[in-house]
Amino acid sequence: MARKHVSRKRRRPRKARVRSPEQNHPPPRIERRAETDTDLPAPEVVLQREPDFGIVGVGASAGGLEAFQELLSHLPHNLPLAFVLVPHLDPHHASGLVEILGRVTPLKVVEVADGMAAQVGQVAVIPPNATLTIADGILRVTQRRSDRDHYRPIDHFLRSLAEDAGSRAIGVVLSGGMSDGALGVAAIKAAGGVTFVQDPDSAKHDSMPRSAIASGAVDFVLPPAGIARELARIGVHPYVGRDGDDRQRTEAPDEERALQGILRMLRGDGGIDFAQYRQTTLRRRIARRMR
Repeated sequence: MARKHVSRKRRRPRKARVRSPEQNHPPPRIERRAETDTDLPAPEVVLQREPDFGIVGVGASAGGLEAFQELLSHLPHNLPLAFVLVPHLDPHHASGLVEILGRVTPLKVVEVADGMAAQVGQVAVIPPNATLTIADGILRVTQRRSDRDHYRPIDHFLRSLAEDAGSRAIGVVLSGGMSDGALGVAAIKAAGGVTFVQDPDSAKHDSMPRSAIASGAVDFVLPPAGIARELARIGVHPYVGRDGDDRQRTEAPDEERALQGILRMLRGDGGIDFAQYRQTTLRRRIARRMR
């Protein structure tokens, strides 16, 4: 059987299309994804600077009035330190501490108001029914939450002082019951500061001094008058007072070599490597022991 011839139309040749460079190389595909916290710009990190003077936090409870009076009455008027007193006060009655203590010391005695700055030559006293902290040298007052709370205002303040002032923090625990202050002096010692405790034999109530001593974080155990004399001595020390601002101080080459020698001996004999510790804190601690 003969096949039918089917005619097919010839297709015209297609013209070559000229592609632009952009078409030959299309831009990369951009994938969109949900925005997360990691996409946000990182917050600016602000390095906290230690104050250029020592700040002394002093805590007391039962028997503290007499201890405060003895301490302040033996302080010189020109001591380059700021003082913050944190006694256990009756939350329902006004305190007469400012007037009483103002009679025994040449230093200015004031009650703390929220936002007040710690100042050299000033004794700031916590108000009743309050909790006190310090940040960037500014005292912050908040209301005590409840009478039934486990109230530890001395620990609360000294811990914040350690965080804020670092090696320029000085903690003092005087007469009182229970154990408030023990954790605070431990925090100050860990930050490179100096800690004092009233000699229990000179305290009307020795529970607080003995608890602080048991923490193992106390540098000096003295009666209040002895604490005042030691504060007067270290208050003008170049690593505590204003004249020893380590941001402006340059170390002599011999001193630097001596420090490195001490660190090598500690590493070799004791197996403790202090190389990563803050150098200014190490220098302060060594200088205080040598003076």
